[in-house]
Amino acid sequence: MTNIHHINERNTSDDARLDKASEWLAKLDRGLTKPEEQALKQWLAQSYKNVEVLLEVAKLWDKMDDLSRLSDLFPQTPVKQKRLPVWLGATAASILLAVALSFFQEAFNFSFFYPVNQSAVVAKQLNFQTNVGESKDILLSDKSKITLNTNSFVQVRYTEHSRVINLLRGEIHIDVAHDKMRPLSVIAGDKVIQAVGTAFNVEVGKKQIELIVTDGKVLVAEQKAKSLPNLSQGTNKQGQYLSTSSTSVSKGEKLDLSFKGKIAKAVEKVDAMDVAARLSWRKGSLIFRGESLAEAMAEISRYTNIDFELSEDDRLKTVQVAGMFKTGDIKGLLEVLNNNFNIDYERVSPNKIRLKYATPHVSI
Repeated sequence: MTNIHHINERNTSDDARLDKASEWLAKLDRGLTKPEEQALKQWLAQSYKNVEVLLEVAKLWDKMDDLSRLSDLFPQTPVKQKRLPVWLGATAASILLAVALSFFQEAFNFSFFYPVNQSAVVAKQLNFQTNVGESKDILLSDKSKITLNTNSFVQVRYTEHSRVINLLRGEIHIDVAHDKMRPLSVIAGDKVIQAVGTAFNVEVGKKQIELIVTDGKVLVAEQKAKSLPNLSQGTNKQGQYLSTSSTSVSKGEKLDLSFKGKIAKAVEKVDAMDVAARLSWRKGSLIFRGESLAEAMAEISRYTNIDFELSEDDRLKTVQVAGMFKTGDIKGLLEVLNNNFNIDYERVSPNKIRLKYATPHVSI
């Protein structure tokens, strides 16, 4: 299944070619099988436009390294050549150079001959997602970098005038490449978080949206439009600058947002240690600084398919957790709880663990 979806109606064959090119890039990213190598060679041979679109998509979404593998699909066959007279060789070389330039201009449309027309690509939508326990770094065409946390899903839509990222599930940290003529907007719930060149973290939780700014400043406002307008026209609300009366959140500050309605809560200061702990997931770790056992286990559950529940014991409610844990390391976590807190566990089902205080050992 392709991860590119239509925004505007376009030529059906062009859309099919673009979708196919995106599928091949995804396959190249994870490695081609022998039958797929043959199929790709056949598809590229069908039309020079197939090659052109594949190069456009790879360049726009920073996948040119993946295309380097194509050289292995087209080995050069040595050809014995007869020695030609000097004048004839020079004439032939001139003709071949002219033909080669003409072919590459027409077939590949490289940017050093003509600027590549990317309109067929930038008016499209790309989806990125992670599974439970997985994180992923994505370098976008403008050099902005998105890091997806566990079980996250985003839609990225770029046009000539706007950069829009729709966070539908999970959590992202984004380093925004500076472009004051094309602000970047993250849509979460009915809120728009906009930046020109900064870094911030957004989590769509069960009850609210959490924004933490790690560098620079962002503006936050309600999304007035009920649906995203036509992004290819550059007239969408998210592609314009938000009003200066919008809520401002700066480095070292956080803001909790409701999914719908006005921004009711105030901006809060967050110390550097709390920010580091909150974003430790980017390094594959979870740092707790005195959270309750229930809060810690809820956060740990995000990185595994196992649910944790606490037994009905009031003593468990008073336990505070401090330390660093590897995401997904359930065995190590249970050992720490047992050794440091005398908390035991029982497996209720394959995907559920109940925590309880260990039964004291009674000697006879």
